[in-house]
Amino acid sequence: MKRLRRVLGAAAAAAALMLAPTVPASAADGTIAHVEGTDEGLQILVSVPPDATIDLDGVEVTLDGETADAEAVLAGTDTRIRRTTILAVDTSDSMAGARFEAAKSAALTYLDIVPDDVLVGVVSFDDQVTKALSPTTDRAQAQAVIRSLSLSRHTLLYDGVLSALELAGTDGQRSVLVLSDGADTGTTRINTVAKAIESSGAFVDVVALEQRAGEIGPLQRLAQAGGGRVISADSEALTSAFSNEAAILSSQVLVTAQVPAAMTASQATVEVTLPSAAGTIAASAYTTIQAPNEGAPEVAIPAPAEEGWTAPYWLIYAGVGVFALGLLVGLLMLVPAKRLPMTAAARISTYTRTVAAGENPQPERAEEDVLGSAKQAMAGMLERNRGLEARIAHRLEGAGSELKSSEWLLLHIAIFIGSGALGLLIGQGDPVIGIVSLLGGLVGPWVYLAFRRSRRHKAFHASLPDTLQLISGSLAAGLSLAQSMDTVVREGSEPVASEFKRVLVETRLGVPLEDALVGVAERFESKDFEWVVMAIRIQRQVGGNLAELLDTVAATMRERQYLRRQVNALAAEGKLSAYVLSVLPPGFLLYLVIAQREYVTPLFADPRGLMMLGAGTLWLLVGVFWMRKLVNVEV
Repeated sequence: MKRLRRVLGAAAAAAALMLAPTVPASAADGTIAHVEGTDEGLQILVSVPPDATIDLDGVEVTLDGETADAEAVLAGTDTRIRRTTILAVDTSDSMAGARFEAAKSAALTYLDIVPDDVLVGVVSFDDQVTKALSPTTDRAQAQAVIRSLSLSRHTLLYDGVLSALELAGTDGQRSVLVLSDGADTGTTRINTVAKAIESSGAFVDVVALEQRAGEIGPLQRLAQAGGGRVISADSEALTSAFSNEAAILSSQVLVTAQVPAAMTASQATVEVTLPSAAGTIAASAYTTIQAPNEGAPEVAIPAPAEEGWTAPYWLIYAGVGVFALGLLVGLLMLVPAKRLPMTAAARISTYTRTVAAGENPQPERAEEDVLGSAKQAMAGMLERNRGLEARIAHRLEGAGSELKSSEWLLLHIAIFIGSGALGLLIGQGDPVIGIVSLLGGLVGPWVYLAFRRSRRHKAFHASLPDTLQLISGSLAAGLSLAQSMDTVVREGSEPVASEFKRVLVETRLGVPLEDALVGVAERFESKDFEWVVMAIRIQRQVGGNLAELLDTVAATMRERQYLRRQVNALAAEGKLSAYVLSVLPPGFLLYLVIAQREYVTPLFADPRGLMMLGAGTLWLLVGVFWMRKLVNVEV
């Protein structure tokens, strides 16, 4: 009765193949599934259309065009070639209900139809991968394992395929049939799985259960790496899809060919032709035609553990809890303390910054929105840390930004969180990409602020000689020093105009002119402008022709700028080389960590790799130090 049921199932599968438009069965269809050299001859396993009636006596084989003696039998009647198939079944919660019952029914039908000599193994994958059944011909045991499968959370699809490849072994013809209805949620990368499939030589077919067209791309990549195909099916067509896959194994033909004695090549193009009622079926492949040498190295299939340590899911929830607790503590720390009265110096600084920006000072109004409350919280935190506020304010002033310290800190926190979230989104939860994005969000705003500060300082120094020339001309025309500075405010370029406007405002508030000018020199860290302030201070104390003195200082500055540009031009090539040599090693390592992590994993997992990284980092720092000393020329 069981034999009759199998025969009827095979016939139904053959009929389904004839009617299915996605699986055409023409007379020319044929595939060489496996080639193995033995003492009895070259064993060639050929897959033919299940509906084809083959004339086994008419088989013909050629090796690089030379005819070889050959005979053919049905693969199910000969056990000289080991045939192994692994069922990799998705047991995630998304399979619950009718899907899971249909999957079990399809797998049981597959076991009924697949030939008796085929060893069948079972791998299930959800939040963990389980090798439920080692390859065996015991169909009762396989059916019991299929019926006992249960569901759990998540879908470790790629890890499940790797485990199926490992369970299939390395002998004979090996095939993996994957059933999944969702995308991978693990940390294993698809490139790793595709390379493992290609190196294993196993066939991989994937049944995509009720998936949209946009979700089949990764599954297509796996099937292409294994020389197979992706079969789209719903719950009702699942049994038919599994039956078709089993029918392919049932219709395989084993061809034994004798390699001609005159042939010395180890590899050749094998062509097999089999006559059938519908025409000649041809199959060809370029493969090894001699038995492998003893002691030849075997291709190792990477196990899932080689991807690195995978965090258990309870740790993810614990991390979310720790993050929430840290956020709560941070919010409590941001609660503003009692506002202290402003000192006279703070009032003057606020007034001068407001007037220099061209705004009229207005009384502060309490903001009721969330953004206003956040700004007040940041301001309260900075009031308790005057040193941090002073450093931020100094950098903002140097960059010419009108943001307050509290506003800048709030913006920085928003960029830090946003960049981390964007990195995790782009990297699909990859912790390395997330950490790199967080570091970018942490350092990026300060780098941008330093860039603006450097550009503003360069603009100030570039326009300083012309500014001194303008002041000298105004003094020669009979204007006072204050009137000459007002001329610079009206006719000068930025940032000199705004800085001199601030100087005039401070002098109107009672700050000595020399002290206000010293503030400009400190904000721009300008030695040249310190000379100007020194010249003005000496002239105001001992007298003299200030216009002529400023002309001399301006001429000296022009000569220094000319010499500085000459030195920079001569050192540009060395600086560029130093930048490239300094950034290339860590940049390339970061690229490999993101794109080919398995290639550089030994550097971080093996003590010798850590020693190499440490030594390389040390020598790189030494090289950067000496290159910096060589290319930085003080003028």
